[in-house]
Amino acid sequence: MSGPGVAHPLGVRPLRVVVLVKTNAGGLWLLPQVEELRHRGHEVTVVLPAGNGQLTDELARRGFEVIASPYDFTLGPYAPVCLVRLRRLLRRLRPDVVQYHLIASAYAVRLATLGLPVRRVHMVAGPAYLESRLVRSVERFMWRLDDVVICGCRYASARYGELGCPPQRRPVAVYGVDTDAFSPDTTRGDQRAKVRAELGIDQGAFLAVMVSYVYPPKRLVHSGRGVKGHEVLLAAWRTFRRRHPDAHLLLVGGGWTAAGESYRRQLGERFGVTDDPGTTWVESVPDVRPCYAAADVSVSPSLCDSPGAAVEAGSMGVPSIVSAAGGLPEAVTDRSGWVVPPGDPTGLVDALEAAYKGWRAGTLTLRGRLARQHVLASFDDLRAAAEVADIVEDVATRRR
Repeated sequence: MSGPGVAHPLGVRPLRVVVLVKTNAGGLWLLPQVEELRHRGHEVTVVLPAGNGQLTDELARRGFEVIASPYDFTLGPYAPVCLVRLRRLLRRLRPDVVQYHLIASAYAVRLATLGLPVRRVHMVAGPAYLESRLVRSVERFMWRLDDVVICGCRYASARYGELGCPPQRRPVAVYGVDTDAFSPDTTRGDQRAKVRAELGIDQGAFLAVMVSYVYPPKRLVHSGRGVKGHEVLLAAWRTFRRRHPDAHLLLVGGGWTAAGESYRRQLGERFGVTDDPGTTWVESVPDVRPCYAAADVSVSPSLCDSPGAAVEAGSMGVPSIVSAAGGLPEAVTDRSGWVVPPGDPTGLVDALEAAYKGWRAGTLTLRGRLARQHVLASFDDLRAAAEVADIVEDVATRRR
C-alpha cells in the first residue's frame, strides 16, 4: 500500500482503502480521488486487471501500490474460482473500505466480500447500465450490499432512488475535470490555427467536435445502436452540412476494443466519412485539449452517459450540445449550451443551427465563458475528490 501522507485535519484514523477497477487502460478519473485519500494519511492499494495499461503505469509513477486482480471481471466457467481468489486477496489486504468503480467491479467485490468485515463503497462512473431492465432488476437487490452508492451524477442517484435506495445512501459526487489543465489558458494563442492546419480544416470553418471512443452496440442497452450516439450525429451532420458548406465535423476517438473498431469502420462506410471533405475522424491523439481549442462547439449525443466530454469542453471554454440522456444535461446550463432529445437527428440539426447562428453573430464566445464558469462551480476535480474522501471516511467510521 502507498505510504501515509499528511494526517487528516479532523483526526480520522488512518484507513486501509483498496480501490478496485475493471480496467487498467481507462479510468484516469480516479487519480484525484486516490491522491486525496493518500494526502489525508490513508493507505491506498489499487487492484486492476493484470498487464500493462495507462492507468497502471500512471499509478505506479505516482508511487501507489498496484496489484493484479486474480479475476478479469468476465463471466465464464472459471469465474467462481477467480472470485474465490479475489476474496483471498482482499482478506490478505485487510481493508477497512473497498471502493469500486464500474458495474462489473461492483458485482465482483460484492460477491467476493460477502461476510467480510469491510465497508463497501460503490462509485457510479456512468449510468448506462441502469438503462437495462435486467440489470435494474438485479440492482434492486444488489445495491443493498453497498454501504453507500456514490453517484457521479444526479441522474444515477435518481435511478437508484427508483430502486429503493434511500437518499443518504446515494449521495452525488462527480468525477470532475482538472480545471487548471483543461483551461483556455493552457493552449497557445496559435493552437487553434495550428490544429486546423495539421488536420486540413479550413481556418474560417465552423468546427464542431465530438470526443469519444466508439463503443459497439450492446445487447442489454439500446440494442443495435452505439451508446455514444455517433450514428445520430453523423445522420444529423449530413443535413446540416448540406445547408452550411463552411461547416466541418471533427471526430476524435477510435474504437474501444476490436468490436468497437469494427463498428467505427461500419459507421464510416455507412455515412461516407472517408470521402466527405467536411468530416475528419482522428482515431487517437496524445492530448485532446488542442482539439477543443480548435473547435467552436462540442457535441455529446450519447443515448445515456455521464457528463464526460461536455465537462472537458466547458472547462476549455467551449459550449456544448448534449442529449437529454443520463447526466449530460447536468454539464450545461440554458446559457452555456443546448440540450436535445436523445437519438433525434432532427433535434440535433436544430441545435447545430442555433450554434452556427451564434458563431455567425459572435455570441459563442460568451457561451463558452459561461460554460467554464459552470464547470468551475460544479465539476472541479479536486473539490469532487475531497467530497468522495469525506464520504469514504464517514462510511468507515459509522457504527455497524
